[in-house]
This record gives sequence, structure tokens and C-alpha cells, in this order.
Amino acid sequence: MWKSAVCWMWIIGLFCSPVEATAQSPTLDIYWVDVEGGAATLVVSPSGESLLVDTGYPTDDDRDAKRIVAVIEEAGLTKIDYLVITHFHTDHVGGLQALAEMIPIGTCLDHGTNTEEANQQWVDAYLSVCGDKRAVVKAGEKIPFGSVEIDIIASDGRLIETAVNGGEVNPLCATAEKKPQASPENQRSVGALFTYGQFTFLDLGDFNWAKEVELSCPVNKVGEVTLYQTSRHGAWDDAGSPTHLYAIKPQVVIVNNGPRKGLGGTSPGFSEVSTAHYGRIEESPGIEGIWQGHRSLLDPDPAHNTAEEMIANLEETAECNGYWIRASVNQDGTFTVTNSRNGFSRTYTAH
Repeated sequence: MWKSAVCWMWIIGLFCSPVEATAQSPTLDIYWVDVEGGAATLVVSPSGESLLVDTGYPTDDDRDAKRIVAVIEEAGLTKIDYLVITHFHTDHVGGLQALAEMIPIGTCLDHGTNTEEANQQWVDAYLSVCGDKRAVVKAGEKIPFGSVEIDIIASDGRLIETAVNGGEVNPLCATAEKKPQASPENQRSVGALFTYGQFTFLDLGDFNWAKEVELSCPVNKVGEVTLYQTSRHGAWDDAGSPTHLYAIKPQVVIVNNGPRKGLGGTSPGFSEVSTAHYGRIEESPGIEGIWQGHRSLLDPDPAHNTAEEMIANLEETAECNGYWIRASVNQDGTFTVTNSRNGFSRTYTAH
């Protein structure tokens, strides 16, 4: 356990030393970097600390690493204080080695290095960058992050035992549809709840349907959230369980999909009609906004995608400019989501 007494002085060095001079912002800023259906989310605290969740794909031209660095520079930063790798799949950790050559990375956090043989190359790549500056996080622990509270909800297949954020018994569990567990590595995803005043943001990595139900039944352990990043990139034949989604009642959903990955597509071993996935988000009680990293070119029907002004990228990968989406959160609970492609923004108030 990384917060044991033996490690306490080490942890103080990692987490409690003064933060180096960074860009100051009056808001909590969350950027969804376009990594073409992988995952890379940059969180910048009001006092300037930075935390990156996942690093996208490896590519011959280091596309995803370059896009992450461009967003870091957009945020006025020169380094990454904390890196969280949710799990060791190519689209979540593949861009790390290239990224580490472009920008300094501080403390790395992960679920542990146990994985299947097929993923071992990504564990090895991660250790080549983070080996002497990594720590394992466990469900129930917290990451110090200025005025933002970060609760680790899940890690290495284990979930928090006590509900947070007002979580309570979930009546939807009585009729919960059951599906088999997905790949073990997806189940190991590090999931985190970020809280800033009334605002909450939930990122569960690649949680699958069965793991969502486990988190939400018989008690919804994370309560109702303000903003939710889709699991499985919006391929919701094996995620997006209504038992989970309709219990957490997100006001805003960010779909971190690609033009031909995630929303509108399917997960390995599943074949549910893709149109049901967007409709499930749209029917979520209390939903106020849906934003997408990409228009789904697997299912481009406007009725199965959000409004065009709320989609960051419209093209195939080869023509894509990699526009990002940002949420800027004020201490009073108001927050504005902005599309960098067209400057379109909308302001919401956290309940």
C-alpha cells in the first residue's frame, strides 16, 4: 500500500513538496485531447498543478504525444506533475514513451503491473519511463491536488467499500441487465472522481458494463456527478449500463471517441445495434449537454450524434486537425465547455 508508514517520507517527497512555478488559473480546467479514440485527459487545478490521465496511441509520427504537448502548452504549462495510467492497453498508454521525450513527467500512478501477456509490452514501456517514480494507487485512497479532491474509486479490479459523494441505495438494481465481464485489463482500470466545490467529474477508464453494475449495485457508490467521460469511448454495447448511467445522472457527458472507434461501433465480442448507444446518453435523466471528440463515421446519422457545434472533429483521421474540448470550472459551480474547432461554448451550473 503506497500510503504505508514505510513509504510515508517518500510520499511526502512525491506529493507534498512545493509545486514548481506553473501557469495560474482561476478555474479548474479539463481538456479532452483528440487521440483518435484513445484516451488522454489533462486536468489543471486552479493553482496550476497538472494531472494527465492516459497518453493515447503510439504512431510513427508521434501524433498523440504531439497533440498532448500542444494542449499542455495551450494550458500554459511546461511539465506534467502527475500521470495516471488507467490500464495497460495500447490506446491508453501507447503514446507515453514519445511524450516523455517531449516534456518532463513527475509522479506516475497505476493499478500495479499485473496484466496479461498480450499487454506486457505496454507495461515494459511504461516502466521504462516511470520505473523509479511510480506508485500504485488503491481504491479508497486520495491524490492531493490543490483545492481539487481526487478520490480513487477503483483500481486493479477492486472498488471503494464506502460510498462517496452522497451515494445511496440504487433502486435501478432490481431490474439491472447482466452482461459478462470484459477483458481483465479493462476491469483493472483506475477510476477517479474529481471534486471542486459542487462540481464533480467521473473518469472510469475502460470500465465495462458488468463493472459499472458492480460499482452501482446495490449502492451507487459514486452518487450523482456533474460531468462524465464515457467508458469504452462510447462503444456502449459493453458499457453505459442504464443501471449505472441513470443512477449517476450526469448533467454533461463527454464522449472520447474517434471517427471509427467507440460511439457508433462495437466492442470485441458484442454486436448490439450502434444507434442505441447515443440514444441511451440522450435519455439519461437530467442530461443537459453531450459533447463528442469526433463525429461517428461508423454511424454519421445526425440523430445518432450530438449537435455539430458540440463535436470537436468531423473528418476521417487522415484529414483530422486534432481539436480539443475543454471544461473550465468556477468555484461557484458554473462551468463552460468549449469546442476548440469553432469556439462554440455553453455554460452550465453544477447541481
